[in-house]
Amino acid sequence: MADENKTPENKPSVKKRSFFRKTLTFFKWVVILGFAILLFGGGAAAGYVTSILKDEPVRSRASIEQAIDENAITGFAYFRDSAPIGQLRTDEDRRPVVYEQIPQSAIDALVSIEDKSFYEHPGIDTKSTLRAVKQKLLNESVQTGGSTLTQQLARRVFLSLDKTNDRKIKEILLSLRMERFLSKEEIMTAYLNKMPFGKGSAGYNLFGIKAAAKGIFGLSDPSQLNLAQAAYLSGLPQLPTTYSAFDSRGGFNEKGFNNAVSRQHRVLANMLEDGKITQGEYDEALAFDLQGSLSGKMPKAYATYPYLMAEVEREATKIIMTLQNPGGDASSGESSSSYETANQLLLTGGYRVYTTIDKDIYKTMRGVAENPANFGAADPGGLPQQLAASLVDQKTGAVLGMIEGRSFDTLEMNLSTQMKRQPGSAMKPIAAYLPALDNGTIQPASVVDDAPIILATGSTFHIPKNANGRYQGLVTARYALNQSLNTIALKLFNEKVGIKEAWAFAKKLGITTIADSDYKAQTGVLGGMSQGVTVKEMTGAYAAIGNGGEFNPTYMIEKIVDSKGNIVYKHQVSPDRVFSKQTAYLMTDMLESVVSDGTGDASNGSIPELFNSYGEIAVAGKTGSTQDYGDVWFMGYTPDLTLGVWAGYNQPVNTMNDDKGRARILWATIMNEVNARKPELFPTKAFAEPEGIVTQTVSGFSGKLPTELTVQSGKLVTDIFNEKFVPTDYDDGLVQAQYIVYNGVNYVPHAETPDDMVLDKVTVNREKPINELILELQNALSKMSNGQSLDYYIPADAGVDMPKEVDPRTDDGYAPSAPVNVWMDNSGTEIAFTANPENDVVGYRLYSSWDGGSSFQRAGSVRTGEFLQFRISPSSATHYVAAVDVSGNESSPSRIVGAAVQAPPPVNDTPEPAPSVPEEGAAVEGIVVPNDVIEEPAAETPEEPIEEEQPIGELGDGTAEPEVPAEAPAEAETPPAEAEQPEVPAAVTPPVEPRQLQGNGSAGGARLGWQKSEGATSYTVYYSTSAGGPYNVIGTTASASFSYTLEAPYAAWFKVSASNEAGESAQSAAVSVASP
Repeated sequence: MADENKTPENKPSVKKRSFFRKTLTFFKWVVILGFAILLFGGGAAAGYVTSILKDEPVRSRASIEQAIDENAITGFAYFRDSAPIGQLRTDEDRRPVVYEQIPQSAIDALVSIEDKSFYEHPGIDTKSTLRAVKQKLLNESVQTGGSTLTQQLARRVFLSLDKTNDRKIKEILLSLRMERFLSKEEIMTAYLNKMPFGKGSAGYNLFGIKAAAKGIFGLSDPSQLNLAQAAYLSGLPQLPTTYSAFDSRGGFNEKGFNNAVSRQHRVLANMLEDGKITQGEYDEALAFDLQGSLSGKMPKAYATYPYLMAEVEREATKIIMTLQNPGGDASSGESSSSYETANQLLLTGGYRVYTTIDKDIYKTMRGVAENPANFGAADPGGLPQQLAASLVDQKTGAVLGMIEGRSFDTLEMNLSTQMKRQPGSAMKPIAAYLPALDNGTIQPASVVDDAPIILATGSTFHIPKNANGRYQGLVTARYALNQSLNTIALKLFNEKVGIKEAWAFAKKLGITTIADSDYKAQTGVLGGMSQGVTVKEMTGAYAAIGNGGEFNPTYMIEKIVDSKGNIVYKHQVSPDRVFSKQTAYLMTDMLESVVSDGTGDASNGSIPELFNSYGEIAVAGKTGSTQDYGDVWFMGYTPDLTLGVWAGYNQPVNTMNDDKGRARILWATIMNEVNARKPELFPTKAFAEPEGIVTQTVSGFSGKLPTELTVQSGKLVTDIFNEKFVPTDYDDGLVQAQYIVYNGVNYVPHAETPDDMVLDKVTVNREKPINELILELQNALSKMSNGQSLDYYIPADAGVDMPKEVDPRTDDGYAPSAPVNVWMDNSGTEIAFTANPENDVVGYRLYSSWDGGSSFQRAGSVRTGEFLQFRISPSSATHYVAAVDVSGNESSPSRIVGAAVQAPPPVNDTPEPAPSVPEEGAAVEGIVVPNDVIEEPAAETPEEPIEEEQPIGELGDGTAEPEVPAEAPAEAETPPAEAEQPEVPAAVTPPVEPRQLQGNGSAGGARLGWQKSEGATSYTVYYSTSAGGPYNVIGTTASASFSYTLEAPYAAWFKVSASNEAGESAQSAAVSVASP
C-alpha cells in the first residue's frame, strides 16, 4: 500500500462530510439504537452494552493498522549447506497480495455479492442492519446477515467467529472505528488477503486471493484471472468448505465444485444487474470451461522429505515454545496449548529453519531404507521390516542424517525420535559398565563371577540366564562384555553400582525415558524398562563415549531466523563431562573387542567383514536384542561419528529370529555409503589414548597383583588400566587345599577319608563360595515353578572352588556293596560300571592282576562325581572294581573282567559270595569316560608280576591266560619289549553299528555309553522325542560316551552310529532315557 494512505492527513477515502450527511448518519444511529433497546430489553440495554464493552480495548490507529498488515507467511527449512529442504508443513497456504495485483473484476464481483454499498457506508449498512434487527426481534424464520466487508474483516482479525449478540455489538462498533482509520482500498486488500477460499489442488487450506489463484487455477498472479475465474473466487469466502472444489488430499470434489459454480452464476448475475459487466461479458463468462481451467493435483511442498519436514517442525516448535516461555517445560506434549501456540506461530510466521542435516548423507540413508534388498521378509500381516537410525557428529552432537522408517506412507511416526523400544544389551555399557569403570569398581582385567544372580520377585525368585545357556564362573570384565553375559551386567547394575546411581548416570547421558518404576526393575539394564528408549537418545549416549566422556545433547536445529532476518535462536555447543577420558578409552577399547571378538562378530552380521574400511578406521560398538529378537540393535562409533541402528517390526511380537544380524548389516551398509560419499567426515582413524592409561599383568583368579602361586598356575591377564585404579593388593584368591567333591561342590574331607579319594590342588577363594550359592539356589528353586535343575546353575569352574564346609556325608556303619555292571570294551582299554546306591560312597578303586588272578594290586582310583570308567592299556591282565566309603571301608570285589576271567580272591576273613556277572547285552547305566588312563605297573615295581602282553582280541574266545608261577624267572621280572604290531591298513568298509547302547537320566539331562565299534574313528548321536522318530543329529564324539542337556521332565530316545573314512554305519538300536 502506498505510504500516503496510512497518514491521517492524506487518506483519500476519509473525506470531509457535509453537515447534512453527518446529521443523517446521526439519526440513522438513533433509530438503530432504538431497535437495540427493544431487542435487549428497554432501559437495561445501556447497561448491557456497557458491560459487553468494558473489557474490550479501544484500539488505536496504530494497533488496527498493525493487525491488518500482519499476514501469515509460509516458512521454509534448509539443509546444513543452506540448500532448501522445503516449505514448512502446514495445512494452510497464505500468500499476501498488494492492492495493485488485484484485478478489478474480482473487486467488482466481491462487492456485488457481499456488500453493494461498500463504497458508501461508514462500516455498517444501515438498511441491512435494521432488517437483521427486525428479523431477530420478531423471531422470523428467515434470518439474513447484515455484515459488511468491513464487519467480516473485523470479525476475522479481532474477534471470534461465534454468532452471539455480544460479538455483534463489538463488531459494529469496531467496524465504525476501522473505517475512521483505513481507506476502502486498505480494507479491500486486507479482506482479500485474510479470508478463506477453501482447499487447493495440493490439499492446503487457502487464505487470500493470491493463494486461491495458485491453488485452484494454478495462476501465480491473481492479475491473470479472467472474469469467470474472478467471479468464481469471489463467491467462495461465504462458505469455503461447502464451495471447495478439492479435498484435503488435493483430489477433485465434484459436489463442492458444483456448489461453487452455482454461486458463481449468482455473482455474475449480480454484476450484470449492478452494471459491472455487459451482457456479452456475462454470456462469455458463463460459457467458460471452469472445470477445465482447474489446477491438476499437486504434491505438497514437503512430499519429497516428509519425515524430515515433520521432524524439523517438531524440533523448531519446541524451541519457539521455549523462547516464548523460558521457564516452561519444553518436554510438554504436542497436544498442550503452549505447543499448539508455538507451532502455529512457527508455521505462519515466515520463519527460516536451518538444520544440521547433510543433504547427501540424508539422501544416502533414505536410499538404504527404501531399498527392499536391504531387508528380510515382511511380518505375517504383510507389514515390512522397519529400520531406524541416527548418525551423530560426536564432537558437537549434531545429527547429520537419520532414517525415520521405511516409508512415510506406511508409517508416519519418526521411528528414530518418537518410537520407544527396549534396548536389550545395548544398555549394558550405559548403565552398568561405564559407571563401574568410572568409579573403579571394575577395570577390563577385573575378575567377575559368571555365576547365577538370584533376584527376589515378591514371594518367588527369578534367576536370569545368559544367552549361551551357561554359567562360566570366573571371567574378566572384558570377556563378560565380549560375550554379553547377563549375570555380570546385572551384578554391576544391582550390586556394584546400584540401580539408583546407574539410572542417574544414564540420565546424564541424555536418556530421558527412565520412569519411576524403572528404579524397581532389577533387570532394567538388560532392556527391561517400562517405556524403552529412542534411537536418537541411545545414539547420543554412545556418542559421549567416542567423545572422551563429554556428552553433547543431540540436536538438528542449527538456527532459526524470523521473517525480518533476525536470528531468534542459535544452538550453542556446550558439552558436559559425565565420565573421565580414561573411562571413555577403557570402554572404547572393550567395545572394540566386542566388534572384533565378541557378539558383534556373529556370522550373520560381522562388522569386520561387512564394513569396508574396517582395519583402516577403528570401530567400537555393542549389539542389543530383546526377547526372541523382537528388537535388534547395533550402536557403533568411529573416532568421529556415532551411528545407532534399530531393526524390527511395528509390533515386537513379530521377531527377527531368522534375521538376528540385521542391525549390524544395516550399520555397515550405511557407513560404507557415507564413507564413500563423504570421506572427509572420517579424518581420525584410531581412538586416541589419553594420559593415565597403563598396562598391568594381574591374576586371572582375583584381578589382583600376581603371586608366585599365581604365576605357577599360569592364569595371568595383561590388560590396560586407569592408573588411578591399578590394583596394589596381591592375589589372595589361590589356596593350596585338600578337598573332596560331592554333588559338584568341594568340601573339606573327613580325617578318615582315604588319601586316594582326596584331591590336593590349588583352589580359588571366590567372593561367594559355591556351597553358599547352592544353598541360595536350593531355596530359590523350591519357590520357583519354572526353574531348571540345580545342576544347570552350577558354574563350569565350580571344581576349583576352595572348600569351606566339611563333607556332609557320614558313614552309614556298613561297607559298600560291590559295584555291578562292570564290563570291559572289545579293545581292552576301558572298564565301565554302575554307580553304587549308597550315599556315603566317595569313590572306586581298580584292582588288576598280571598273574592270572592269583594276586591283585591297586591300579587306580576314581572319585564319586568323576567319570565312572577306567582307561587302561591293552594287556592280558584281569581286573575288578571295589567301592570305597567316606570312612575308608571298601566293598567286596566286583565281577572280574579281562583276558582270563576268574573269581576274585577274598579281601577279608569272611568270604563273600561272588557278584553275579551280567549277561551279554545287560543294561549298563552311568557310563562316562574319565580323563586319566590307567597304565600297567612300571617294570621297577617288583611285587607286581608281569607277563607278556597279548595282541588285542587274542583271548576273545574266553580261553584262560597261561598260569604264571608264583616265582617267575629273573628274566621275566622285566616285561619284554612290546611285540611289533603289523601296520593296520586303512579301513575299506564302514564299521558296524555300536552295540550295548545304554543311557542314564538325571535332572540335568542324559548320559549315554556304548561298546566301541572296531575301526571307528567317530560316533554320531541322534535324538528324538518319540521312539518312532524322526531322529536328528545332536552331536559327534570320538569316545564311547556322550552327555546331552535336557530340561526335566523329559522322555528322550537316542541312537548312535559309527564312522570312519570309509563311511557311516547303520544306526544302533534306540535307547530311551527319562528324567528321574
